[in-house]
Amino acid sequence: MSVKSLIINPGSTSTKIGVFEDETLLFEETLRHSTEEIASYASIVDQKDFRKQIILDLLKEKDFDIKSLQVVVGRGGMLKPIPGGTYAVSDALLEDLKIGVQGQHASNLGGILAREIADSIGVPSYIVDPVVVDELMPISRYSGVPELPRTSVFHALNQKAVAKRYAKEQDKAYDSLNLVVVHMGGGVSVGAHEKGKVIDVFNALDGDGAFSPERAGAVPTGALIKMCFSGKYSEKEVYKKVVGNGGFNAYVGTNDMRDVEKMVQDGDAKAAEVREAFIMQVAKNIGSMSCVLKGKVDQIIITGGIAYDKVVVAGLTERVGFIAPITVYPGEDELLALAQGALRVLNGEENALTY
Repeated sequence: MSVKSLIINPGSTSTKIGVFEDETLLFEETLRHSTEEIASYASIVDQKDFRKQIILDLLKEKDFDIKSLQVVVGRGGMLKPIPGGTYAVSDALLEDLKIGVQGQHASNLGGILAREIADSIGVPSYIVDPVVVDELMPISRYSGVPELPRTSVFHALNQKAVAKRYAKEQDKAYDSLNLVVVHMGGGVSVGAHEKGKVIDVFNALDGDGAFSPERAGAVPTGALIKMCFSGKYSEKEVYKKVVGNGGFNAYVGTNDMRDVEKMVQDGDAKAAEVREAFIMQVAKNIGSMSCVLKGKVDQIIITGGIAYDKVVVAGLTERVGFIAPITVYPGEDELLALAQGALRVLNGEENALTY
C-alpha cells in the first residue's frame, strides 16, 4: 500500500511544503512570508498558528483531502545533540523545539507543525536528521582549548540522504561503507561517514573548514581575537563577518556561484582566484576526512547547489581523485529526503528513534 506524506520545511521567511505518494512528489509549494508578517510575532514559536493556517489553506486550495495522509514530517530543529535517524515527535522533543533548547530557529517549527497537523487526523509525525545530528567520536571533539570543543553542526539531512542513496544504488548497506560526503551550498560541510556514523565533520556554521558563499570558515585565530577587541566592531558585527557576510560575499560581493562564474568568464582575475582558493580549501577538507578514515574511503560524494558547477567539481576531482572515486549528486532535495526518512520507518527498513 502506498504512503501519502505531508512534508513541512520552515525557513526564516518561507515555509516549503510537499505532498508525496511514496517517493513521488504530487505537488510542492514555497509559501513566502513578508518581513512585516514575521516581525509581528515576538518569537519563532508564536508563528505556529499563522504558518499552520496557510499550510491548511493551500491544501484546501489544491483540493487535497488531509485525511488521506498516513504521516506528517517536519524539518528537525535546534534540539539537543542526537544520533542521525528518524525521530517520532514525542512530548519531550516537542517541548525542546518550543523552548529552543539550542537556540531559536525557524526549523524548530517543522516538528511542532508536523505534530499538530498529524494529531488532528490521527497519524504519526516525525523529524529526520536535524542539523544537530552528533555522532562524533570522542577524539574528534578536541580543539586545543577545553572550553571550546569542536561541535557537530552540518547538513546532516542532505549528507545522510545522499550517502544512503549511493549505498542503495550500489546494493550495499550504508553502515558497511566508508564515505567522505561534501555538501556545498550557502555553507560547506565535509563529513567522514564510517559504517553509518558521521565520526568527524567540519562545522558548517561558524568557525570550521572551508570558506563558502556566505561563511568565513576557519580564520586565523589570533587575528580574529585582535579584531574582536579592536573597538571597531560590535560582537554582532564580527559574527556577521563570519556568518552571512563572509566567504565569497566578502571577497567578490555575491553569494551566488553563478555570479562568480560570470565574473570569471568576463575576465575578473580576482573572482577566478577566489574560486580556485575555494576549491583548494574544500579539497583540503576532503583530504582531512580521508585521514580520519585512515585512507579507507570507498567513495567521495559531492552534493549541494554548488555541485552543479562543473568547474568546481572538475577542480575538486583533479585535487582529490587519487583518494577515491567520486559521485556527484547536485542540489539538495530536502523535501524528498524527509519523505524518505519517514518511509524507511513505515516500511520497516529502520526503527523510529526516541528523543
